[in-house]
Amino acid sequence: MESFLFQASIYLAAAVIAVPIAARLGLGSVLGYLAAGIMIGPVLGLVGAETEDLQHFAEFGVVMMLFLIGLELEPRTLWDMRHRLIGLGGLQVVLSTLAIMGISMAYHQPWGVALAIGLALSLSSTAIVLQTLSEKGLMQTNGGRSVFSVLLTQDIAVIPILAFLPLLAGTIPLQLSTDGSIQRAEAQGHDTGHQSLSLIEGLPGWGVTLATIGAIVAVVLAGIFLTRPLFRYIHAARLREMYTALALLIVVGISFLMTLVGLSPALGAFLAGVVLASSEFRHELETDLEPFKGLLLGLFFITVGAGINFALLFDNVLGIVAMALLVILIKGLILYVLGRAFKIKGKDHWLFTLALAQAGEFGFVLVSFSVVQGVIPRNVAETLLLVISISMLITPLLFILYDLLSKWTKDTHVQQPDDEIDIEGPVIIAGIGRFGQIVNRLVQANGFNTVVLDHDMETIAVMRRFGFKGFLGDPTRPEILRAAGFETARVLVVALDDQKSALKLVEYARKHRPDLHIVARARDRTQVYRLYKAGANDIVRELFDGSLRAGRYVLENMGLSDYEAAEAERIFYHHDRHSVQELAQLWDPDIPTSQNQAYLARAKELQKELETAFLSRDSEKKSA
Repeated sequence: MESFLFQASIYLAAAVIAVPIAARLGLGSVLGYLAAGIMIGPVLGLVGAETEDLQHFAEFGVVMMLFLIGLELEPRTLWDMRHRLIGLGGLQVVLSTLAIMGISMAYHQPWGVALAIGLALSLSSTAIVLQTLSEKGLMQTNGGRSVFSVLLTQDIAVIPILAFLPLLAGTIPLQLSTDGSIQRAEAQGHDTGHQSLSLIEGLPGWGVTLATIGAIVAVVLAGIFLTRPLFRYIHAARLREMYTALALLIVVGISFLMTLVGLSPALGAFLAGVVLASSEFRHELETDLEPFKGLLLGLFFITVGAGINFALLFDNVLGIVAMALLVILIKGLILYVLGRAFKIKGKDHWLFTLALAQAGEFGFVLVSFSVVQGVIPRNVAETLLLVISISMLITPLLFILYDLLSKWTKDTHVQQPDDEIDIEGPVIIAGIGRFGQIVNRLVQANGFNTVVLDHDMETIAVMRRFGFKGFLGDPTRPEILRAAGFETARVLVVALDDQKSALKLVEYARKHRPDLHIVARARDRTQVYRLYKAGANDIVRELFDGSLRAGRYVLENMGLSDYEAAEAERIFYHHDRHSVQELAQLWDPDIPTSQNQAYLARAKELQKELETAFLSRDSEKKSA
């Protein structure tokens, strides 16, 4: 017991220390877990032979992950994305696999081993790439959406790959051992005293086929017809932990059923996830299983890191680094060609090429699984794990290279030509998202003409379908503004999503039309201060008015009368506007707000003034 607690403390402490550091450095949690395993294994020697046994248990995290991936993929969504998934993503996986397989065979690897190597290295790092795209704000670009499509294809491709890999080693059915590992019968030892459970043992070929199809149909029907009664039954118990128990039962039970018919547990879990994706219990299942998935996957990557053979790396540093660079080069060339073929251009083309060139965390899963199945020899697997790890470590450098290339690359997006603006109005509205739409409808409903400008063709098209006229064009361009009647307009509404563009437009408008009244939308107080200094007259925070109204509803339900709650809202509103104007004078863009002593001191004084204002109101109410 003491040994178990000691080992558990080591693994958890390593994760708690290493993963946040890796996240802060922008390396992602996967590299953090790998680093934790490397520290407690090869470097410090705190863990040893038990790592391999622990890895078998941690592999069940892969099953949970694929179940959760299935939950995110509604069949209709998959159908809508079929062209990108099959075309762009499918070609990337197939071509990368074939290219790497060919090179592996040139180095005298058997075709089965070479194919397994190609499949493992064809996949990219979903965790690192998606996190980096989100941090850099690139997810909504054309390149970012193309990258996501390929990653989604790769995630889905893991399912058939896991089902296919055992065929490269023979026809022995998959089994789920007592520790949760995915193994073949012969990998569990030759204990003839233990009889493995199987529904297909001794059946003829057609019987095996029927049993397999029956198991899959059973999973689908159970997901459709049994899930709702089960959740109602559990809900009647009023015990939160029973939801978690049911979620685990679904995944474990389906995995066990798949092993009985010789299929991969991951395949069954993914299928069940897709079936339940459109159910009302989807979010409940995600919430219950996410912590287990995260911990088990983290444990899996720690064991991978702890099992890395650094002696092998030090014996052939240049060779292994060269192999990692070769993988990046091969995948990068294939991605570059696919990007050209699918008309991904400019910066988006470089993003698509470089973001997906590395190997990924699924490579660890497939290599480890292939070793258990006897597909890849252990000595080859050790080299592959080093190659995957190094290629993932190079990923931040690939994004740095993208940043450099994007500065030198002329953006060649095919732009829709700007509309010819044939009207002028006293009100120009720049940006017609949710904020600008409401402003436009209110102003027009009161009989005033508006000229609406937006650089997004889809937004303008949707607006026109609803009967509102708008013009395609970048509102920050002076010639577009002049065509809209900038020289004679009375009010300019700046409702752009991009903060830099909004600030640029306000500065230009104030410089060239000092008499123009500018109403600007702000996301937060910091942007309020920037817009205030740029010359905006009225600055509206996106959530301020809605939050005030919600606060008034709270006060009304706490016993205040409608008048008292409205009065409290009014006092707070006027005090906040006064506070913003006061603090804008003290705000310094070069000093973080939390370190601006004059700002902090005045903010505290203003808060006391607000409290005093409410106390004065209460005393007046009592005296009355």
